[in-house]
Amino acid sequence: MLLLCGDIGGTKTILRLVEVSSDSQSFKTIQEKQFVSAEFADLVPMVKSFMKEFDLAQPSSACFAIAGPVINNRSHLTNLKWQLTSDRLQQELEISKVSLLNDFAANSYGVLGLKESELAVLQAGKVIPNQTIAVIGAGTGLGESFLISQNGQYSVFPSEGGHADFAPRNDLELELWRYLYQKLGQKHISVERVVSGQGIINIYQFLRDREFAPENKIIGQKIRTWEVKADSGIDPGQVIAQGAQQEQDSLCLKAIAMFVEAYGAAAGNLALKVLPFGGIYIAGGIAAKNLEAIKQGNFLKAFLDKGRMNHLLKDIPIYVVLNPQVGLLGSIFYALQNRAL
Repeated sequence: MLLLCGDIGGTKTILRLVEVSSDSQSFKTIQEKQFVSAEFADLVPMVKSFMKEFDLAQPSSACFAIAGPVINNRSHLTNLKWQLTSDRLQQELEISKVSLLNDFAANSYGVLGLKESELAVLQAGKVIPNQTIAVIGAGTGLGESFLISQNGQYSVFPSEGGHADFAPRNDLELELWRYLYQKLGQKHISVERVVSGQGIINIYQFLRDREFAPENKIIGQKIRTWEVKADSGIDPGQVIAQGAQQEQDSLCLKAIAMFVEAYGAAAGNLALKVLPFGGIYIAGGIAAKNLEAIKQGNFLKAFLDKGRMNHLLKDIPIYVVLNPQVGLLGSIFYALQNRAL
């Protein structure tokens, strides 16, 4: 049985055709390719191009992870003009069964299929089989979800926890909250405003404007170019991360340090809410790209800094996801587990 799966993002899309075993318990990859999403007007011509280029056999089913909300197998992608529905895709691609799911839900299913080599252990903890698993991932925004074992299989429960209130933990974070309050003109400052790619930029701008340390001229010029023209091709989050890793720039180092601590605190808050003794997985591309900063200790310190509940969180395993294709893997596992074949 052939299954076409995909991780559909605003910037890039990865398509993979796999052959599923007769018992739907395993699969092997037949072909895979990455595309620039904006080069196509819709998913349909992209899939047709993929199938034609490699002369692939027609799949009987498909499952796509979408960077946007999915309601009743319908999705309007957040950063593309694509409007996708399973019914239309089934008809135009001549595929019997097409399933759509949110990309962070796909990430959550994907952690179930990760190998040890695809994980970095931050805290070994004590894994309890069939217990709740939590997933938190900072990328463009902040995703949070949890998985509960039901009848021997895990089901994913999404949330909008990234839009919960950002709770300052010290005087500097309180100043950051006030800075964002004045900048954004609203009282509700979500944790996503701090723990995300945009959050890294917000923290840097706060430290720069507060004159925490002298600004590196080259880094500062790049950031200001982006501030004037967001589509300049500059990735400010990457500029700041590289400034911390390669240049050891004081502003960048402090921005990443504040981000890491806030990330750890957010992960600890999620852990308190769902008690994931099956493990909490740190997904999203930022953690893997800044692994050394995550492993230095402040992430875990902030994670555990929960007063009387400190002893409880010490038993929760914490993993950083290293596989950048966890969403693609999750679309496959979703199809297998839910028999969307």
